[in-house]
Amino acid sequence: MAPSTSPAAPEARPQPAVFFGHGSPMNALEENRYTKAWRNFGATVPVPRAILVVSAHWYINATAVTAMARPRTIHDFYGFPKPLFDVQYPAPGSPELAEEIADVVQPTHVGLDHDSWGIDHGTWSVLVHAFPKADIPVVQLSIHAQRDFDAHFELGMRLAPLRDRGVLIVGSGNVVHNLRALNWSAPEAAFDWNKRFDETARSALTEAPSRVPALQAHPDYKMSSPTPDHFIPLLYIAGLAEAAGRPLKSLVDGYAYGSLSMASYTLDAECPVETGDTRAAAEFPDPAIVPPDDTNV
Repeated sequence: MAPSTSPAAPEARPQPAVFFGHGSPMNALEENRYTKAWRNFGATVPVPRAILVVSAHWYINATAVTAMARPRTIHDFYGFPKPLFDVQYPAPGSPELAEEIADVVQPTHVGLDHDSWGIDHGTWSVLVHAFPKADIPVVQLSIHAQRDFDAHFELGMRLAPLRDRGVLIVGSGNVVHNLRALNWSAPEAAFDWNKRFDETARSALTEAPSRVPALQAHPDYKMSSPTPDHFIPLLYIAGLAEAAGRPLKSLVDGYAYGSLSMASYTLDAECPVETGDTRAAAEFPDPAIVPPDDTNV
């Protein structure tokens, strides 16, 4: 009699990666099709061991990672109503993961931040929807402002082993983010240059992520990203996709106030896509009271 054989165990899939177009921090308090997509993502993916976030709002002249056990919730914006400042996201940190990140990206030096940063609104404004219990450890990786696009893309590739160790990696920013050009009368519209750049970025992300760093040469890039901080988190997710050998998929797309793209993308996540909800993204403060550039979003 031939020896019996048991079926092979299914191949373990890495934790997903995702890029969220976070827009106004008021999305943390509101219900719209973007926040619904973020909730669907969190409800669908396997529960991660920890979450690593590259947020547009930790943009400094160094590469660092939060290494405190209890990171504070940072309200790093101005002009919004008090309920937004009352939001807390009390997720634990993970000094162990911080050390692991510093090791896996060598020879890039990563400083361990024990007390200066925490969980900023680029992170918690989406995680309050994706993982509302705040019971999964969260660590943030800073964006080094003096590194070029290729360096950020390559650093994203070097983070790839963390996905196989149960870490969900998040980029939080916007493909198109120009607060000076906001059109207050068009909460769901986009300028032509916004659409052109957003569509070119979508083609690169969903077909050949290696092309994403070259988007800096696109004729509409300077208008779409007057400063690079909100675009750079996308480079990390594109780098992860390149390392995986698979392109990204769209989670949700849309526009806000003419000069913002709210597009979100996922890697290795199968999420239901809602198409019937047409509610617009959250608003910004009255520009007569706080100019958009002064809100720090």
